[in-house]
Amino acid sequence: MKLPSCVQLLEAKPGYPVLHIQHPNATGSVALHGAHVMEWMPNHSDPVLYISPDAVIELGKPIRGGIPICWPWFGPHADSSKPAHGFVRTMMWEFDRARETPAGVDLVLKLADSAESRLLWPFGFEALLHISMGLELEVGLEVTNTDSKPWTMTGALHTYFSVGDVRQITIHGLHGTQYVEGRLSPDKRPQDGPIVIDQEVDRLYASDAPVIVDDPVLSRELRIEKAGSLSTVVWNPWIEKSTRLADLPDEAYPDFVCVETTNAGDDAVTLEAGETHLLLTRLCVRPLKDAPMPSPTLPESGMFA
Repeated sequence: MKLPSCVQLLEAKPGYPVLHIQHPNATGSVALHGAHVMEWMPNHSDPVLYISPDAVIELGKPIRGGIPICWPWFGPHADSSKPAHGFVRTMMWEFDRARETPAGVDLVLKLADSAESRLLWPFGFEALLHISMGLELEVGLEVTNTDSKPWTMTGALHTYFSVGDVRQITIHGLHGTQYVEGRLSPDKRPQDGPIVIDQEVDRLYASDAPVIVDDPVLSRELRIEKAGSLSTVVWNPWIEKSTRLADLPDEAYPDFVCVETTNAGDDAVTLEAGETHLLLTRLCVRPLKDAPMPSPTLPESGMFA
């Protein structure tokens, strides 16, 4: 494994390799297990991603926090014996390549179908996770149908954002869209104005727009842009559900919000044999006082240039 000088391969636990990044523009960590971006801190900011103090760091177990990859299905499977949110987040990915640039570090991890994966999902695929980490963080899940027949997928880059107090944030960019409230009701509801979190929220929005999280406690805004996605999930477990999540402290719900770049609900993707789909999110942090709504563009950078 050839790594740039600013990247080290260490073991969080025996047999659990993690890539640690120490670049002038950012520090962070990426677990090969699940191709999981665990940490990202640009040099002008506090940590941007939230990871639970009770997260389980163990082979075969998903990590609570960071950016879990949900694929090839999002949410519970119709067959309850299969894991929620797919299986790639609990499999060991391979290191493919890395490079250091003046802007940051670019990494690629890969995973292909195997006898193990075909027990859960009987199709051929190749997945690449592209990570560009610097003052901004860009994560792209590129999947190719290597089978001889078409298949349909859903998925998510299930990003946990660290916030000063979830009860004081406002989430902008989804006004005028429609959402379904988790598994509480199949009815679509209109979003009127910014989102505030004052109860459990588990909403699937039909939207391809960028989203802004205004965080007055940390005096910053988090900007989330995306591509290859026509749906966005906003989630916080609030008080009661937090007590039922063993890998999350009961009192931790004010510390984070999930704004997820997804292919979910009606936004399922069907790939013919040989076709490829890229699900991409780009994250940026700005001081709250400089908070104009960005233009919804994704200028080329990082691994995607």
